[in-house]
Amino acid sequence: MRARIAQILLETDSVKLNLKQPFKWTSGIMSPIYCDNRRLISFPQYREIIVEGFVNIITKLPEMPEVIAGTATAAIPWASFVAMRLKLPLLYIRPEPKAYGAGKQIEGAAENFIAKKSIIIEDLISTGGSSLKAAQAVIRELNQKPIAIVAIFEYGFPDTKQLFKNEGYIMDTLCNLDDLLDYASNLSYFSPAEMDKIRTFAHNPKLWHP
Repeated sequence: MRARIAQILLETDSVKLNLKQPFKWTSGIMSPIYCDNRRLISFPQYREIIVEGFVNIITKLPEMPEVIAGTATAAIPWASFVAMRLKLPLLYIRPEPKAYGAGKQIEGAAENFIAKKSIIIEDLISTGGSSLKAAQAVIRELNQKPIAIVAIFEYGFPDTKQLFKNEGYIMDTLCNLDDLLDYASNLSYFSPAEMDKIRTFAHNPKLWHP
């Protein structure tokens, strides 16, 4: 399944790899990889595979969720597909609380799910900061710590894994950078030396250079 997701990410240009012209992230970090999983919703032939991957992860968790929460905006479609598949209620989480009205960060009939077991669905996990903000919103507004945070793809930064561990969260993804590179290596996308250079990015992105 992980190799199949890697194939889908590359075939749809949802993840791009480029050593010669690295991508500049908002943070200023130069990266040989760029992820735009928003593209995936345009490929119906792959939707069921991704949803099946999420369902496989969710059904193996220590507890089954009672509500699915997707992060705005990129994960809302995937949370919707999964909630429909599992016949569970759906909520979505804004990046920040609204600055007007009731000031909510979680949208939907959230008041019906106080102290209910939830999971958070993301499209991408990079540093983990936005995921933990979403989890804090669930704790604050639903009075319950999420069971897990799951995503389509993650870069595999060691600091990110440690952050989730320190906060006591289960984090799982359908695919990570190592999976992607393992698949790409079979297709001779890059030489072994180039592949190693890309892998070093995940070890310390701030120090990586082309």
